[in-house]
Amino acid sequence: MREKISACVISFNEEKKIERCLKSLTWCDEIVLMDSFSTDRTLDIAKKYTDNIYQQEWLGYVSQRNFVREKATHPWILYLDSDEEVSPQLREEILEHMEKGNEPYVGYEFPRIVYFLGKWIRHGEWYPDVKLRLFKRDFGRTEGIEPHDKVVVSGPVKRLKGPVFHYTYGEISDQLRTLNSFSSISAQQRFVQDRRFMGIDLLLHPFFRFLKGYFLKRGFMDGTHGFIIAISCSFAAFAKYAKHWELVHRHKKHFKEFPEEPVA
Repeated sequence: MREKISACVISFNEEKKIERCLKSLTWCDEIVLMDSFSTDRTLDIAKKYTDNIYQQEWLGYVSQRNFVREKATHPWILYLDSDEEVSPQLREEILEHMEKGNEPYVGYEFPRIVYFLGKWIRHGEWYPDVKLRLFKRDFGRTEGIEPHDKVVVSGPVKRLKGPVFHYTYGEISDQLRTLNSFSSISAQQRFVQDRRFMGIDLLLHPFFRFLKGYFLKRGFMDGTHGFIIAISCSFAAFAKYAKHWELVHRHKKHFKEFPEEPVA
């Protein structure tokens, strides 16, 4: 008998993308949706595909994924984002491995290919963007530093060939909003962890990020799309370190203006 899979999805105001995502998961044994109180039609659309819908205020990517995992009932967990879709090739690969049932693997990873401004991106930092998203629930959990979550498993992992389709930003303004949000979260994490700020970070990290994405990983092969992605990734690095500097600077300024009173 085939091993059963719980597909776990997190959502917030994804009425334009959620149906494509859930439709690509109908072959799974259950779909569990964890919604952060959407105010659009996300839930109305989701109800056509599953009754397992829960709502939870946003806890962060790591905690939200672990939370939805706890609501699943089957031994295998498949994570998918609302703006993603399981390709037919990946579905068939997964089902084939689940049918075998006696493999030693506790996790499966696969590439993610991004659809950006009307084009599939096949080079640069965004491809193949391999993700471990299918795992045995008793052998794995979500970890990582916000906003970059990752699944960590205790056991062997196999890489599959079929991709997940990622329908990311509808337009560049969407990309800039996400860049602004993610760089703020990353900077805050660095500040909370008391990571040291070094001025050279503002220069070197953006430069090497562009070099890596555009030249080393051949982002130039995707034409103007590849150039835009490489520049935006470079600026994302700059924004993260600039915001980290801002937090450190404000903290130092605060203690200069309001020094702590000596303890009696």
